[in-house]
Amino acid sequence: MLVLILGLLIFLGVHSVRIFADGWRASTIARIGEKPWKGLYTLVSLIGFGLIVWGYSLARQQPVVLWQPPVMMKHLNSLFTLAAFILLAAAYVPRNQIKARLHHPMVLAVKLWAFGHLLATAKLADVVLFGAFLLWAILDFRAARQRDRALGTVYAAGTVGGTLIAVVVGVVAWAAFAFWLHAAWIGVAPLGRTL
Repeated sequence: MLVLILGLLIFLGVHSVRIFADGWRASTIARIGEKPWKGLYTLVSLIGFGLIVWGYSLARQQPVVLWQPPVMMKHLNSLFTLAAFILLAAAYVPRNQIKARLHHPMVLAVKLWAFGHLLATAKLADVVLFGAFLLWAILDFRAARQRDRALGTVYAAGTVGGTLIAVVVGVVAWAAFAFWLHAAWIGVAPLGRTL
């Protein structure tokens, strides 16, 4: 569990710089340059992510079950995850109405993913992992909206075509992950079967 917690502290810590120290971030980028900052940010993120994966796999070897969630929660989680994949696609597909309306769909995707997994899983490692990501997403979304207001950020209007592309890409990615990749990479078939 300590490796998982260390990984979360490193990964979410580096991703929290804009939440808690945006001024320091800006001055550091001005001092060392954008490319070195991004390189250091990426390196620290990868280290944290690797520790999260390793720590979570270690914790799963000796699971601590906290409660037994109803089967319905697994189905609800599938719906939350589907919406999260659509939001994630909307973060990258240009000129879609989802991003135009919500402004930060990737952070909202993390919120839905983490919340859905908290409902559907009941082991201590799950609560630590998904709870940490949910807390981070809540704080990050709030900070991002405050920055938008302070800077007067205006988001481009979305189009129906861009929105449809985001939805289709999200649904296809969700289906591939739910029916095959989740079982292949994580060892759990969320819908009870694989392709």
